[in-house]
Amino acid sequence: MLPRSRTMPSRIHHGVVEQRQDIMHYWQVEDRTNADTETQAMSIEANYSKSFDDDSRLKRTGTFWTASSHIITAVIGSGVLSLAWAVGQLGWVAGPAIMILFALVILYTSNLLSQCYRSGDPVTGQRSYTYMEAVKAHLGGRKVKICGMIQYLNLFGVAIGYTIAASVSMMAIKRSNCFHKSHGKDPCHMSSNGYMIAFGIIEILFSQIPDFDQVWWLSIVAAIMSFTYSFIGLALGIAETTEHKEIKGSLTGISIGTLTHAGKVTATQKLWRSFQALGAIAFAYSYSIILIEIQDTIKAPPAEYKTMKKATYLSIFVTTTFYMLCGCMGYAAFGDEAPGNLLTGFGFYDPYWLLDIANIAIVVHLVGAYQVYCQPLFAFVEKWSAQRWSNSDFVTAEYDLPIPFYGIFHVNFFRVVWRTIFVIVTTVIAMLLPFFNDVVGLLGALGFWPLTVYFPIEMYMSQKKIKKWTSQWIGFQILSFGCLLVSVAAAVGSVAGVVLDLKTYKPFKTSY
Repeated sequence: MLPRSRTMPSRIHHGVVEQRQDIMHYWQVEDRTNADTETQAMSIEANYSKSFDDDSRLKRTGTFWTASSHIITAVIGSGVLSLAWAVGQLGWVAGPAIMILFALVILYTSNLLSQCYRSGDPVTGQRSYTYMEAVKAHLGGRKVKICGMIQYLNLFGVAIGYTIAASVSMMAIKRSNCFHKSHGKDPCHMSSNGYMIAFGIIEILFSQIPDFDQVWWLSIVAAIMSFTYSFIGLALGIAETTEHKEIKGSLTGISIGTLTHAGKVTATQKLWRSFQALGAIAFAYSYSIILIEIQDTIKAPPAEYKTMKKATYLSIFVTTTFYMLCGCMGYAAFGDEAPGNLLTGFGFYDPYWLLDIANIAIVVHLVGAYQVYCQPLFAFVEKWSAQRWSNSDFVTAEYDLPIPFYGIFHVNFFRVVWRTIFVIVTTVIAMLLPFFNDVVGLLGALGFWPLTVYFPIEMYMSQKKIKKWTSQWIGFQILSFGCLLVSVAAAVGSVAGVVLDLKTYKPFKTSY
């Protein structure tokens, strides 16, 4: 039987509330006015400490490795596919330098954020179960609502971006086989709508997993898949460069006058594309919005922030290495013609089977990454609804559904309906705006400064009681303001890209 979801309230069966936090319920010991012996009382207390954490919730079981797999699943997502394009806009000097700079900033601010999981003291303080609860505990006031709005809007956007990316990879599989059969004579044009719908149906099924704790296995599978297609993209980039015995690209990136699908690149477009590349890199690294939720799965001792710090170091090092290799080798292979999706740049005819494996790995990875990002949003809506309609069986009651070869699965009707509607809405929006690079850049721009930099810095300063105008406070403000400028520039560039794409776009009729 699956463990009880921490995001849902006590179950209600026919109007009778089960008190899930009552230790007597778990150990099936009847409440007695007089304890039989002092030994029995001590035994119950010992059992309690073995089964529950200091917040009276079931013992967390996450480790350094599970936390690392969650982070790698969240970070090495579809964003890696656009890095060759991003380096292509910035050039050999600025491209790698900015990737390393983003990695250092996110590594630093993530460590600050991990120390804010508990308020007051990072070891014994009160836990925060979500990013928003951490902001409430440290900052409070209007900032909580602003944070929640930005965070959940960003998670909603990520779901749309992942739907687009998955459909592109699913089409790539179909097109590569089409090219192989026709020996390149058939252009193999097709619409992405059917593939987005198929991905949406898959996500509707996986979205019924009740809690973040229970998607750990999906995260590990997704992390393995991310390594698979990253290695293939890297290997193909090296092979392409070796075959032509030439390293393409320039120190300053794409040249003015280069012909693209939207026409020749002007000086203004060169600027916008460079700004959009910043957003693409920011999106590729962004995972702070689910860091607290990941940390809430880690067991203690040692202190959760210590385990999280180690997991962050490993994950950022691994992802930065992959990003540098994939981004740089992709640019070396294609130069100014570096595609928005690295794997589509190698053609579809040869080696079609290797590209099929890579694209299958992308789709499997995105199935898991979609859940890692959306579970915090699911939990927020369900917790709020349970508080708002606490007497409604539709919202709060759970029913046992026996499944052969699995066991008992807990069904909640509100969870089924709301999560299904959520997936349908994100799928429809993805069908309306299938602009992968522009959506990725805009999401990275909107989420980078507030969620990755501003709030972690503000919470850390509040926890450590850092006073204004001290050297440390000034340093934090300089870092925050610099990242704000980067976010604004990336947002402007991405919006300019969307406007340019809309000139030749027809809703629901986009084909590749």
